[in-house]
Amino acid sequence: MAEAAAKIPTKMTKRAKWIAEVLDILEGCWHNEETSPDMGHPEPLDGLVLTVLSQHTNDRNRDAAYARLKERFPEWEAAVSAGYGAVLDAVRPAGLAPTKAGRILEILEIVLRDFGRYSILPLAGLGRDEAREYLLSLPGVGEKTAACVLLFDMRLPAFPVDTHIARVCKRIGFVPEKTSAEEICAVMEREVPPSRYLGGHVNIIEHGRAICKARAPICPNCAIAGLCDFYKLSPKSLRNC
Repeated sequence: MAEAAAKIPTKMTKRAKWIAEVLDILEGCWHNEETSPDMGHPEPLDGLVLTVLSQHTNDRNRDAAYARLKERFPEWEAAVSAGYGAVLDAVRPAGLAPTKAGRILEILEIVLRDFGRYSILPLAGLGRDEAREYLLSLPGVGEKTAACVLLFDMRLPAFPVDTHIARVCKRIGFVPEKTSAEEICAVMEREVPPSRYLGGHVNIIEHGRAICKARAPICPNCAIAGLCDFYKLSPKSLRNC
């Protein structure tokens, strides 16, 4: 199915050119467009559960919780049969375990009802917009979670916006400081060619973690400093530190 929002603009806007230049430089630093990292799951439902576990925690805690959950319940039928208490105990490392356990079980119940099995693989065949609409209808699934599942697990065009991407986009000046994650997602999906979503997304995250850190950005070591509003407007002491 063709996705209207995923078409490459015939004429690039000024912001699109700016973003493209930044993405080109970041690709030279981190190389994720070239390697196209495979971070998804053959069954997108697994990726959805993983992403629910990732909410309001770090990757280490998310991965520990997911590993415990899958070790105890290799099939989702077993998790449902074991019940809330067992799932809650399995996902404790992710934090907010009562909420996340409840949401996971609710999602599994809905998926079984809608698809007749514990799988959302058929969603990928419906195209990005319908798949996104369905994912957003599930309990505890917001724009970021839906976009992650679309991009990584379904290989559909979406640009998830986490804290790193929001911070980098605001600092560079792609969007104003008070722009929401959902609005940033819409900007990036509109201005970036879909072929660059995956690698560009991961490159920005790597740059945010290594250089454009939240509390102590290493601006003098930043390859995109010359294109960044934050750097240009920063005190001289920060630029020369």
